[in-house]
Amino acid sequence: MPDTVLKHWLPQLELINLPLGQVLYESGKTEHFVYFPTSAIVSLLYVMKNGDSAEIAVVGNEGIVGISLFMGGNSTPSRAVVQSAGKGFRLKAQIMKDEFDQSGPVARLLLRYTQALITQMAQTAVCNRHHSLDEQLCRWLLLSLDRLPGNELVMTQELIANMLGVRREGVTEAALKVQKAGLISYARGRIKVLDRKGLEKRSCECYEVVKNEYDRLLPAELAT
Repeated sequence: MPDTVLKHWLPQLELINLPLGQVLYESGKTEHFVYFPTSAIVSLLYVMKNGDSAEIAVVGNEGIVGISLFMGGNSTPSRAVVQSAGKGFRLKAQIMKDEFDQSGPVARLLLRYTQALITQMAQTAVCNRHHSLDEQLCRWLLLSLDRLPGNELVMTQELIANMLGVRREGVTEAALKVQKAGLISYARGRIKVLDRKGLEKRSCECYEVVKNEYDRLLPAELAT
C-alpha cells in the first residue's frame, strides 16, 4: 500500500485472532468488513445444499478476504472459513470502498490481486477435474505453505477432504503415497513438509501456474 494510505488506515485496522473454523462471511450475506490475514489462512468454499463443500481458493498473507465489497457485489455465494489459525487485520468495509472509488493506486493493486485470485479459482477447477488426488494434495499443500512462515501445517485429514471435496479415505491414501515418497511426515493432524522441491515436482502444473501469476501481478516492488 502507498505510505499515505497506510498511515490513514493504521488507526482503523483492528488486529484480531482468527481461530480455526471461524466463519468470516457466509454465502449470500452482506459483508461489513474486509480481512487481511497475516499468520492465518482463510479458505473460500462453495457449500452445496446437502452440506458438501469444496475449496475454490485460499487467502493468506498475500491477500484480502472480501473482494465482493469493492467489486460492487457486497456478497458472494461462497463461504470464507479459517483453515489455519492465526492473526489478521480487520477493516470496515466503507473505508475500503471509499479508497477503491478514488481509482488510485490502491484500486489498481486490488484489481491486480483480484485477477490473481480468479486465476487460482480457475486453476483449482481444472485441477480437480483433470489431476490425480495426490497431485491435488501436493498443489494444496504448496499453496498453503506459501502462506505460512514455517514448513508445518496443522490440518486433519477430514478437513483436507472437505477442502478438496473428496472422501476422507481418498485423502488418507494420497497422503500415504506422498509420505512414502519422503516428501512429508504426517501425525496427529500435523503435516510437516520434508522436501519442498520434491513436493513441487510431484505436484501438477497447476501450482506453478498460480504461483507465477501471483508473482507477476503482485511482485515485492509494485509500481503504482
